[in-house]
Order: sequence, then C-alpha cells, then structure tokens
Amino acid sequence: MPVHDYIRMIGPEFNSVGDDAICDWMEFCRPFVSKKQFGNLFNQAMAYFVCHRMKMAGLGENILSEMTGSSSGDVGTGYSATSVSDGGTSISFASSGVGNITTDAELAQTVYGAQFLQIRKMVIMPIHISGEGDFVV
Repeated sequence: MPVHDYIRMIGPEFNSVGDDAICDWMEFCRPFVSKKQFGNLFNQAMAYFVCHRMKMAGLGENILSEMTGSSSGDVGTGYSATSVSDGGTSISFASSGVGNITTDAELAQTVYGAQFLQIRKMVIMPIHISGEGDFVV
C-alpha cells in the first residue's frame, strides 16, 4: 500500500487536507525516514512520521473519540512546565519522560510520533556504549 493510502487510513483527521498538501509533506519528511533502514516497514513509518509532522503543524480536524473524549492525534503537553518555584518553595510534577529535552521528545507529543518510534525500535538497533571493557593504552 502506498504511503498516501496509509496516511488516509491511520489519520482520518487529515481527510480535509488536500492530496497536494500531503504530497508536499511527504516530500518534506522523506529525508528523515530511510528506506534502507526501515525496509519493509518504510511506508508505514513514513505515514506515521508525516501524520506526526502535519499534526504538529496544526493540520487536521479534531475528531473526538467516543471512548476518551479527546482527539486520537492530539498534541501532548510534554513541553509544559514540570516544576514551579516560588521563593524557597519548589514543586515538581511527574512528566513520564516526555518533558525531557531529548531527541525523541517531540515524537512523543502525538500518537503518530509514538507509533513511528515503535516501528523505529523494531527495525533500528540502538548503539549503547557502556564505557566498560579492557582497553590497552
């Protein structure tokens, strides 16, 4: 299934966005999603990434879910304040890691970005450097 069709399927809130605009967003996002790295899941990853970027840009209708009362693609509040100080008193709020300034923090802001991260975890092996080992100098 082509990327465009996946976008229409997973993001019904973007039905009012024209085909030309979706093609422009696909072209904009193409350098950020590697066909070589994602392999067979490239079209799905690209679709979720495009939906995420469009949602972050404020595109799409707010389609309310009957179960949750919120839009399925709502932008989260991960960049909101996680602590407040007044004089000598300081209060911190749990943010489940979304409010941290990390490379993936923006992707955690929408359900589409979170799905993109899930696909990325399935196909791309992260590099961990523990600093342990026997090094001869």
